[in-house]
Amino acid sequence: MAARRAHATATLALLAAALVLSAAPAEGAVSSCGQVIGYIAPCLTYAMGSAPKPSSNCCSGVQSLNSAAASTADRQTTCSCLKQRANGVGGLRPDLIAGIPGKCNVKIPYAISPNTDCSK
Repeated sequence: MAARRAHATATLALLAAALVLSAAPAEGAVSSCGQVIGYIAPCLTYAMGSAPKPSSNCCSGVQSLNSAAASTADRQTTCSCLKQRANGVGGLRPDLIAGIPGKCNVKIPYAISPNTDCSK
């Protein structure tokens, strides 16, 4: 059970990481882990299977996070932050997490995976 929870939390973190790693340069910046968590927090209800679809606040946060991480350094920092913070969340469903970008009309060029390398 603990291994499944760890995998699920890592998958949610990597959703956000994938979003920021795929971001095209845009105005804005990621200034803290708290800011990153704030963007994706509205997605937790859906990611736990408690809502039938991502909320508009979730999609807005995903889109904003995708835009805010404008530089490579921002994207790498965001990815690392999410990986570090992911351990505290249980009950997440990796299958739902993987579908959030598509349901929010955010295109990323690869699958969400716990194997995402934040250094790239």
